[in-house]
This record gives sequence, C-alpha cells and structure tokens, in this order.
Amino acid sequence: MFEYRIELYAVRKAEDEMNRMAHEGWRVISVCPNQAGGFGIIVTYERTK
Repeated sequence: MFEYRIELYAVRKAEDEMNRMAHEGWRVISVCPNQAGGFGIIVTYERTK
C-alpha cells in the first residue's frame, strides 16, 4: 500500500524541500510546472505506508 502527497514549491526552494521529504521516506514520482497558478512547480511524492 502506498500513500501520496502533493506539494507546491517556488522553484528556488524546491531542492531543499524535496531533500527534506526524502529524509522522511518520500520519493518524488512527478514534477510539473504550476500552469494553473502560473507560479512554481507541483511535486507529487509517494511512500510505502
């Protein structure tokens, strides 16, 4: 079983936040631009429950 989490980040802060989430056991499965909001990126994470 997996659980998922979706986060929105400013591009310049994304690397630090993605590394922080990795330390908590989350794995990045998708990164895409936030076209609807016009700002930042949307990152989807997955981890085993």
